[in-house]
Amino acid sequence: MPRLLVHVEGETEEAFVNELLAAPLLARGYERVSARLIGNARQRERRGGIRGWEIVKRDIARHLSEDPGCIATTMIDYYALPQSGDKAWPGRGSAASMPVVAKGPHVEAAISSDLTNHMGPGFDGRRFLPFVVVHEFEGLLFSDCEAFARGVGARDWHNHSKIFGTNSRHPKTSMIHQLQHPLRESKL
Repeated sequence: MPRLLVHVEGETEEAFVNELLAAPLLARGYERVSARLIGNARQRERRGGIRGWEIVKRDIARHLSEDPGCIATTMIDYYALPQSGDKAWPGRGSAASMPVVAKGPHVEAAISSDLTNHMGPGFDGRRFLPFVVVHEFEGLLFSDCEAFARGVGARDWHNHSKIFGTNSRHPKTSMIHQLQHPLRESKL
């Protein structure tokens, strides 16, 4: 299988991909799995948050061009995407009035189409499979801890009281990312 590059918006998502998702995906046959912060996030004073689409598109296009054997995806929060102006993401403005279940797929299709057109006629669009998280990424981690544990192969998840303690101390999941890497501390 090819290499998988997951373009993420912040350090929480980067750690999630590199420390939790990589191993199960490697076990399924990917040659390499790694997260890439989009939009020169490491060079910004304030890390995290999403950049304008044109900057992100250039990053993804560069990665795809430099590594013709890779597949690229995204892991970005829908509500953080700019919907108007020069930073707007394709499909974000028109998705605002759609039912919740349609928002993510609509934006995914729009950014896929835009990037495929940008790459030119020789580009295989199957190499870019965007993923837009409709709810905050942190919500995925704590929506069903047992199901998440099964998905990443952490069978003894219930023994990690720091994870469940984090969930109960921070009912607003968007605040969880302010803790000092709770997933890393749990030694999953």
